[in-house]
Amino acid sequence: MTKIFETPLYPYQRSPDQDAATPVRHPVVVLGAGPVGLAAAIDLAQADIPVVVLDENDKVSWGSRAICFAKRPLEILDRLGCGDEMVDKGVVWNLGKVFFDERKVYDFNLLPEDGHKRPAFINLQQYYLEQYLVDRVRALQADGKAIELRGGNKVTAVKPDESGVRLTVETPDGPYLMDADWLIACDGAGSPTRTMLGLDFQGRVFEDNFLIADVVMKADFPTERWFWFDPPFNKGQSALLHKQPDDVWRIDLQLGWDIDREAEKDPAKIAPKLEAMLGPDTDYEFEWVSIYTFQCRRMEKFRHGRVLFAGDAAHQVSPFGARGANSGFQDTDNLIWKLKLVIDGTAPEALLDTYDDERVYAADENILNSSRSTDFITPKSHASRVFRDAVLDLAEHHAFARPLVNSGRLSLPAIYDGSPLNGPDVDGLPIRSRPGAPASDAPLRDGWLIDRLGGGFQLVTIDTQAPDTLDVDGITVTRLALSAKDDPSGALAERYLGEAPGAVYLMRPDQHVAARWTSFDADAVAAAVKTATARA
Repeated sequence: MTKIFETPLYPYQRSPDQDAATPVRHPVVVLGAGPVGLAAAIDLAQADIPVVVLDENDKVSWGSRAICFAKRPLEILDRLGCGDEMVDKGVVWNLGKVFFDERKVYDFNLLPEDGHKRPAFINLQQYYLEQYLVDRVRALQADGKAIELRGGNKVTAVKPDESGVRLTVETPDGPYLMDADWLIACDGAGSPTRTMLGLDFQGRVFEDNFLIADVVMKADFPTERWFWFDPPFNKGQSALLHKQPDDVWRIDLQLGWDIDREAEKDPAKIAPKLEAMLGPDTDYEFEWVSIYTFQCRRMEKFRHGRVLFAGDAAHQVSPFGARGANSGFQDTDNLIWKLKLVIDGTAPEALLDTYDDERVYAADENILNSSRSTDFITPKSHASRVFRDAVLDLAEHHAFARPLVNSGRLSLPAIYDGSPLNGPDVDGLPIRSRPGAPASDAPLRDGWLIDRLGGGFQLVTIDTQAPDTLDVDGITVTRLALSAKDDPSGALAERYLGEAPGAVYLMRPDQHVAARWTSFDADAVAAAVKTATARA
């Protein structure tokens, strides 16, 4: 397994920019070749926006790191061209179980309804995801797309102005300067870009420490998420068990506050807990060990003029709930279509302010849920622990108490209620598909609804007539004509019609609903497109 960590995927090569007499200007530069930065670059390249990705590294990240990828990010990765690789390699799961001491309190299904292409979650080591994303970059390059990935390029200075950003880049051959019309900072939780611009996070840092141990072992545990409160093998603390591909298992153990972090990472100290948890006869070996603390923080704003922050560079949450990488993909999904319209001159720069509006809203939602999880998992007082334990006891026998149990409420996509981009709504259509919501998938006779959405503005008509295309001040809206009869299961009608005989949905390029009606009106659609592009 160490081979994947040691193989350069994008080794340093001298670029023509380093020999230019004056700094070369690029439309977009992305800092950071992690999952979020690569997703942003792929999205740009697919939209025919030239992009350069800079990273001081040239390999996948060490260790499993992010492993839980939710349904909505998998749909985004489908649009980016590497969803199949993720799901084919990943461990698919929908079921979770919660234990208190040695007793199972209850279990839950994260995708209780049929009719979706993708599962609720897969588990997959981050290094595989990064490899698939780099493979996708190479495929786009082979197709002639203007996407460049530069390893061994460390940005040491960022100087923005009203028209762009000047970067100083350090390489093995020395420094050079380059300019960007737009800079997207995806350079991680310790974001050097954020530091160089004198910006910071706001929020909470929790004092509890947690150990991640990825171990390779043959085990008969089912493909489920298991979470323990106060287990016998980690008394007074919590534990989590997840299966990954290649017989790798993720184990999280709560350690408490006052610890010697280096001593706790010693395999000899970890082994007794693992043997008590897994059984004394279980053979395993360590692949990766790390210790982390919870942080629930974000930048005040994600847009700073020509510099845009995404992923961990913009916000941090605790890993319980799988909101880190999953929300990062949703950041870029929200940002790139807006940036394309601005670059193309078909939308004002004010559209980029709505990236800030919508994704700060989403970050606050994630931080709220993550903070609540942390407070439930790690009670800060005797009274809160008594309450927590009473809830767990009740949940074992009474369904009403189960929603109060919070072992890490798992990632869900944000619904942009109240967004300035939302257009009109009508009564009687299903609430789940209201303006601001991501599209709900549904089966069609020839595939899946989600595969026919995305990349541009679309008018989805269900048993309703409308023109095949509309032009709204340079923005083309294409029609996707459907009928409830296209889905014999009834899911399409249930999710988009309710009791209505027909409906018209204006979909944004990121597969979120912009507006909806029960019949077509050209003027209303044009007005909604203008609202959705910040031109109203």
